[in-house]
Amino acid sequence: MNAPVALITGAGSGIGRATAMCLALKGYAVGLLGHSPEELDLTAAAIAETNGSFLILNADIGNESMMRKAVQNLVGKFGRLDAVVANAGINGVWAPIDDLKQEEWQQTIDVNLTGTFLTLHVTIPALKQAGGGSIVVVSSINGTRTFTTPGATAYTATKAAQLAMVQQLSLELARHHIRINAVCPGEIETNIEANTDLRGERETAIPVVWPEGQVPITGGAPGKSDDVAEVIAFLLSDAARHVTGTPVWVDGGQGLLR
Repeated sequence: MNAPVALITGAGSGIGRATAMCLALKGYAVGLLGHSPEELDLTAAAIAETNGSFLILNADIGNESMMRKAVQNLVGKFGRLDAVVANAGINGVWAPIDDLKQEEWQQTIDVNLTGTFLTLHVTIPALKQAGGGSIVVVSSINGTRTFTTPGATAYTATKAAQLAMVQQLSLELARHHIRINAVCPGEIETNIEANTDLRGERETAIPVVWPEGQVPITGGAPGKSDDVAEVIAFLLSDAARHVTGTPVWVDGGQGLLR
């Protein structure tokens, strides 16, 4: 039997890179999709060191034609598509609602929500053609378990909407033997903060004192990208064959503190 084939968006760094490497080690051929060639090359080099199979796919998740061509290239190379990880996203601007500009709101919606829609829109036909498969959408504890991040209205709205999409589509896709679930990370050591613009924090912060360190299971330290990647790999695997429409919070208990 040929190796299963997975597409990972945002594969150049953080959770996306960790997931691509994890799946490659588990025998998947992986499509590495992103818009930063330098970062994708680093992920590819790490996979190549383990003799894994991969294809670099330079695409913007907000561009339907680029996404459709990327999927065509991946299926053309490996013959099928079995798994999709919709991971790419940004934090965007976190600001008081009366200060948040429409274009800032729209950018977060375009990347996190429309990008997720397009990822699913262009990959589900290939999953149907393969006779089924599994999808994991990377959401967040924000908007699904906690609502205390200062000024993160746009971000929280997109993450809540991603989970709603997952639950809606779990029923729509079941007849096609396609499972879809969400992982909802808490504080994870990634570089997503690089695309966060925070202003007016004093106006939006919740007036409480959090315990020192917000992640109980690690004594306060953030989780690792690998912690999320392993859960994604489980949800994609046959071990999770009866799991669909389900959020899995990967936060070390952080969400229960907040």
